[in-house]
Amino acid sequence: MAVTTFTEENTSPLPPKRIFKASIVDSHNLIPKLMPQAIKSIEVQGDGGAGSIKTINFPDGGNFKSIKYRVDELNEEAYTYKYTLIEGDGLVDNLEKITYDVKFEQSADGGSISKVTSSYYTVGDFKLKEEEIKAGKEKVLAMFKAVEAYLLQNPEAYA
Repeated sequence: MAVTTFTEENTSPLPPKRIFKASIVDSHNLIPKLMPQAIKSIEVQGDGGAGSIKTINFPDGGNFKSIKYRVDELNEEAYTYKYTLIEGDGLVDNLEKITYDVKFEQSADGGSISKVTSSYYTVGDFKLKEEEIKAGKEKVLAMFKAVEAYLLQNPEAYA
């Protein structure tokens, strides 16, 4: 088994508390409303914290039907979130699992910096294709930007 790790950093004019609450804590409610063309629904088994299982269901006719991940850590004071993709169309035969470590930090200008570290655990000597990783990152960034735009247009939301 090999592990390939990528770290992505994005900035936002929004403070960490708002973007974290909207994009992580309440994602199961907000994301399907903001991006119905990409996410049909998000089902939560548990209270949303560590140990909970979230199933993301995609619209009919797409490349994927669903993915399932386990919440490993949710810290609303430190704005950290760790989760593991454990099942579904996002795991190809040669991937054992994918882990994600998300952290939001306050930036000097009052906004925030989000850091996402993704670790891909491959089976055998399988090599990940860079274009597949890039496509996944672009989808996550689009979701982040949709939440950001919503919060900028709705200053009272998640305040």
